[in-house]
Amino acid sequence: MEKRVLLAVFLSFLVLFVYQSLIAPPTPVPEQQAVPAEVTLTPPAQRMEPTVERTPTAEPMRATDVSDGAEVIAVVADEVARDIVVETEQVIAVFSSRGGVLKSWRLQGYAEESGDPYELVPSLDTSGPLPFTLVADDEQLTAKLREALFRPSAASLQVGARPRSLIFEYEDSDGLQARKEYRFDPQNEPFVVRFSASVKTTAGSMNPIVRWGPGLGGSSTGGGFGFTYSQRPQAIFFRDEEVSRLDSSDIEETPTYEGSFQFVGVDDQYFLSAAIPDSIPLAVSYRPVPIGSGDDQVVLIDYELRFQEPPTDTRFYMGPKDFDILGSIDTELAQAVHFGFFSWLVVPLHRSLKWVYGYVGNYGWSIILLTIMINAAMFPLRHKSVVSMRKMQELQPEIKSIQGRYKGLKTTDPAKQKMNQEVMSLYRDRGVNPAGGCLPMLLTMPVLFAFYSLLSVAIEIRDAPFVLWIQDLSQPDPLYVTPILMGVTMVAQQRMTPSTVDATQQKVMMVMPVVFTFMFLGAPSGLVLYWFVSNLWGVGQQVVTNRIIGPPKVHTVRPPAERQMKKLKQKRKNGHRVRGGKR
Repeated sequence: MEKRVLLAVFLSFLVLFVYQSLIAPPTPVPEQQAVPAEVTLTPPAQRMEPTVERTPTAEPMRATDVSDGAEVIAVVADEVARDIVVETEQVIAVFSSRGGVLKSWRLQGYAEESGDPYELVPSLDTSGPLPFTLVADDEQLTAKLREALFRPSAASLQVGARPRSLIFEYEDSDGLQARKEYRFDPQNEPFVVRFSASVKTTAGSMNPIVRWGPGLGGSSTGGGFGFTYSQRPQAIFFRDEEVSRLDSSDIEETPTYEGSFQFVGVDDQYFLSAAIPDSIPLAVSYRPVPIGSGDDQVVLIDYELRFQEPPTDTRFYMGPKDFDILGSIDTELAQAVHFGFFSWLVVPLHRSLKWVYGYVGNYGWSIILLTIMINAAMFPLRHKSVVSMRKMQELQPEIKSIQGRYKGLKTTDPAKQKMNQEVMSLYRDRGVNPAGGCLPMLLTMPVLFAFYSLLSVAIEIRDAPFVLWIQDLSQPDPLYVTPILMGVTMVAQQRMTPSTVDATQQKVMMVMPVVFTFMFLGAPSGLVLYWFVSNLWGVGQQVVTNRIIGPPKVHTVRPPAERQMKKLKQKRKNGHRVRGGKR
């Protein structure tokens, strides 16, 4: 039974690691798609400063209508293309008056590898669309909206406790009127911008598509030996009480989805960009955009939204996948955090981790303390499991003796049933439950998997330092100290645990700690820390349990004749009791 439990644990974690490595793998885009085959990202440092783009002509507010050659004069417009910086407590946003679009959305408190604030709007070296680009059915109108110099309501915006708005307006002599409004309320809705848009022509009002463009550049965390511990950018939406997550291959098969969405957008391991349409029906279209080539290629996801009516005060969330922040904005938005099958257990564990952190102030020590508390709560189950396994170990000589008498029989031979009956009779006489060593261990498995899921996606441990060489608990241990210690404790725990298998099988089982050590070399150090502390606790508990139950008892195997005589005496004794009862 012990061998089966250990094998089940090994296979379960192997499946988890393989599953993690297959989440949204980068997939090349088919050639027929009208997207660039290879583009690169422009470093954030090269595009953060507000710029003023001077037009070469002396009359920047005039344009020529290609259709009839008539001159179109911009009535309400900006003189030059420039950047408008909006800063809140959580975000530094940069908008451009050219098209009134979002150029940059940097998160304060979350850093890139370079140390700069984390950027959610990837800047490509192509003229791809930027967030909040308006797309019309008429290509010429779309081009005009993209190149129009919108007049901003402010040169810059500092948003504090009171909500504030940034408005872009454009009007020309050809009858085109366009307006965009971005409203910020960081105190009540952090990382959220409310967006409104209207477009009017001489033919009347139109309903433009809101295009986001390639979203969430993402960054992969090191995955040693073929395993990846990060989630690539993927499409995500919540509809009909169910969260759908789509990789590039899913999008190629079905790019457009319609319905009433609680939220819809793109996410990666730690961040989310999504519209919250409050169940207003809309259609969303996705397309993959490959960045780079070869092994370094990452596929970003471009998406656009068509509302039934022009968007009015529609919320867009662009920020971390922090469970509490998402829940404060919209209860359904918290579904974007993918805790997996054991989410019912991960959520209380997540709250417990943050509660401990509130007192400790270090997520590394918080993981250690929470691991100790969890293992202390599971102490009785593990103790019962070890006691049951010790009893099974003591019975092994007698069980092997019984099995030896039926050694030459085939599995299909009816006499094999007699062997099973003798083994079960031995268990019953000694008061041993053969499943007693397995069930307590199996009951602890949901907690182990839940903690694994928690530390795999919790943004709280991103950039969270521990001690000395571990400065980011979401990254692998650079010196491989914790994975090696974890492997050593696994070996020690396995050697101390009562075993019911023979010496050859024990040697085979000792390969598992080696395999786990190599698998965890590229795992987040926070996850390895949890596994190491849990193993260390297991070693200590094994020492305590061994002292409580004492050394194993040695049962001598009686010869077959002696066993037969004892059974006969017992049978006669029982028969005498029955006859005595009748009298």
